[in-house]
Amino acid sequence: MSFFAVLFALLIEQLKPLPRDNGIHHALVGWVRWASRNFDAGKPHHTVVVWCVAVLGPSIAVAAAYLAIAHFSLLLALAFDVVLLYLTLGFRQFSHYFTDIRDALDRGDENLARQRLAEWRHLDASELPRTEVLRHVLEHALLAAHRHVFGVFFWFVVFSALGLGPTGAVLYRMAEFASRFWAFRHRTMDVPTSEGLMTLSRRWFEFIDHVPARLTAFGFAVVGNFEEAVGGWRRDAALWLYPNEGIILAAAAGAVGVQLGGSAAPGVTPDRSKTFAAGAEPGTVAAEGSTPGAPPQIGHLQSVVGLVWRSVVLWMLLLALLTLANVIG
Repeated sequence: MSFFAVLFALLIEQLKPLPRDNGIHHALVGWVRWASRNFDAGKPHHTVVVWCVAVLGPSIAVAAAYLAIAHFSLLLALAFDVVLLYLTLGFRQFSHYFTDIRDALDRGDENLARQRLAEWRHLDASELPRTEVLRHVLEHALLAAHRHVFGVFFWFVVFSALGLGPTGAVLYRMAEFASRFWAFRHRTMDVPTSEGLMTLSRRWFEFIDHVPARLTAFGFAVVGNFEEAVGGWRRDAALWLYPNEGIILAAAAGAVGVQLGGSAAPGVTPDRSKTFAAGAEPGTVAAEGSTPGAPPQIGHLQSVVGLVWRSVVLWMLLLALLTLANVIG
């Protein structure tokens, strides 16, 4: 049933994507803000309470609802899976920015491309040259594809195998959203989020994302240039501040043969306001500069799209085989 739930959700999302400014997003913002406002009183243990309320609360509610629905009807349980996956999994939740930037660069309108990048990532891109705009777009598109598709896919399959339906998809998306929201709120709001809450949410999301990030990188290696992807994974992952992101981007850069990383303007993920060594393990020396490969060109955008879609097909085929084996068994 997991295979059909993912398939139907992806098809529906392609035909009828959620609009940019949708009620679900506003509800999530309100929920996470409410949790931090009402449960974060400044004590260290309060950060754990806030995270559990904001992230585990909706996940537990979804698990309870799924078990009740599945007890009544498996067909309704499948429909529930599809609805929750439609809300948590899919390319169209971020691809409009990618498409707008690609179209603007195709037309030679670099100012519009910088404007769309600034709207997407909330940064000042007015001084970025064309090559760095492309580099940022490639990096953020790869990370967004992982967080909106592959990470959700992995945890949905795991929890679905445990009989808990879309609980894993909700858990992953809530953990990712909370981590990103509190970091963004800290940078932009008048009342900052506590450092403890930001650190905790980031650390717990990194833990949740540990296995999915490596599977995403492995998928990129399989459907791309395997030798270069694995070599980049081992050699260049320390170019980025956060290990999970570094593994994904280093593997993708090798799979496509493009330069990623580098010392472009700080303030966005990867955090280029830090030294490259900040992302390395203690006692190791991080690589310097960009990953090997060709400087980013407009054609690399299509190469990355192809890489991501081939990886989706790969994991869907594996899920289909597992589903078939389960049925036959």
